[in-house]
Amino acid sequence: MTSVASVIAELEPALGPKGLLKDVDIATRPAWMGNGGEGSAPALLRPATTEELSTILRICHAHGQAVVPQGGLTGLVRATVTSGSTLALSLERMNRIEDIDPVNRTMTVQAGVPLQAVQEQAEAEGLMFPLDLGARGSATIGGNVATNAGGNRVIRYGMMRDNVLGLEAVLADGTVVSSLHPMIKNNTGYDLKQLFIGSEGTLGIVTRVVLRLRQLPRSQNVGFVAVPDFNRLTDLLRRIDAALGGTLSAFEVMWRDYYELVTTAPATNRKPVATDAPYYVLIESLGSDQAADEARFEAALSEMFEAGIIVDAAIAKSQSERDAIWAMRDDVGQNARHAPIQAFDVSLKLDDMEAYVAEVNERLQARWPKATNMVFGHLGDGNLHLITGVGDGSAEARHAVEEVIYGCLRPRGGSVSAEHGIGLEKKPWLSVSRSEPEIALMRALKQALDPKDILNPGKVF
Repeated sequence: MTSVASVIAELEPALGPKGLLKDVDIATRPAWMGNGGEGSAPALLRPATTEELSTILRICHAHGQAVVPQGGLTGLVRATVTSGSTLALSLERMNRIEDIDPVNRTMTVQAGVPLQAVQEQAEAEGLMFPLDLGARGSATIGGNVATNAGGNRVIRYGMMRDNVLGLEAVLADGTVVSSLHPMIKNNTGYDLKQLFIGSEGTLGIVTRVVLRLRQLPRSQNVGFVAVPDFNRLTDLLRRIDAALGGTLSAFEVMWRDYYELVTTAPATNRKPVATDAPYYVLIESLGSDQAADEARFEAALSEMFEAGIIVDAAIAKSQSERDAIWAMRDDVGQNARHAPIQAFDVSLKLDDMEAYVAEVNERLQARWPKATNMVFGHLGDGNLHLITGVGDGSAEARHAVEEVIYGCLRPRGGSVSAEHGIGLEKKPWLSVSRSEPEIALMRALKQALDPKDILNPGKVF
């Protein structure tokens, strides 16, 4: 194999001083909530065009040089870790919104565009890009595609893959595959874009994306309710979805411990309702007529209250009140009070959740009596986030906690990663959710598209 210094020397003329930065400490790169980059790299490659990226990968492929793609460094599974002689690759200079088509409701963007910029540009056109998550200001569209990002409104609009119509990607050998099709219906053989969505940069590097936009809602109603038991929690989801006539856009659940955490000092969030119930739900509806939709929203919650499904409720009456309720849900940083902590992102059937969380808590507290486990998440999508603190950040303790979280998940047929991906963090646990034939097929795809294993090597499996 050619030395990394020789590869860098060959890349320099093609990229120039702005496109190739030497001896980069990845940990100093801007990241969200301290997540993302780890390690260092002999160079950070920053192509400005698809053609430059193609040249990079053609040269790296010829020399067997490993490359680790990095987006906004907002990930939670260590998928962007560099080590040894691996080169870091960022598309941060490919950050243009190329086209907005209001008639066909599409937007074509380069991979380095931040999610929030897409949201704001769509809104300026009276449209909406519905994907939303806490790291919206830092996370890039390319990273959203590579990880198949989920977020707050999956219950209505789906994951990232449901909002991508076409894309362009560069393969390991530098081949450019352009499937920038703007059609919702395009049933012409294999849907090649799906190979790259959720592949964490292991099969190809996404450079440009055609996004599906929706009409900007004309109304938003947000409520916060207390629920007395888990059976009524799942009943609430079913009944409120029906009562709102298809406008339900978020059903975010907080277990009591999490609600108390984000509404007590040093947190600055105010409690919309009392904290004496076991479950709390943020309910959001997006519609077309504020007055009519607000009346329907209030009537639906009144119906739930009269039926005993909820025991307390607060309805936001202004945008600032709506933002305040969402800020409480998004104040995940309060979990640092229990540091060292571990964050988990699992999914399972609704009727398994109550027993699953109870078993996890029992097993954690049996070994660590003062253990904390903050549970919240997109319950409407079957997705729970668990953030545990056992007072021990050692590798042994972290592995033991993972055995509890994933060990309780295995017999219930759940997923070890609902929306964050695999990276390095969840690689040892992939078999909990994927069978041997599935993993073998994944390996075959990797071998076919990246035979020299230069794209994000060692990640996923």
